[in-house]
Amino acid sequence: MKSVVFLSAVALMLASCTTPDVEPIPGSITYGGQPRTKLTKSPIGSLVHNSFRTVTGVAYETYVIQPDRSLKLIRREIRSDFFDQN
Repeated sequence: MKSVVFLSAVALMLASCTTPDVEPIPGSITYGGQPRTKLTKSPIGSLVHNSFRTVTGVAYETYVIQPDRSLKLIRREIRSDFFDQN
């Protein structure tokens, strides 16, 4: 019983955590605003992936389609291309 109460408390604390928004950078789909075209055939909540080269490596981004058909940047990972150089 104590473990159930403990796990419930931990779940409540984690649910109240907020993560900062990921800001677009040059090369991001939403850099400079939302795209002019809307993704009307993709279901709301679908993920859209984007990748592009940066000065320090390759950026991999994940967007989610919002109910108003706008894109929300939810994740970015920049991987160094150190090993790709010849």
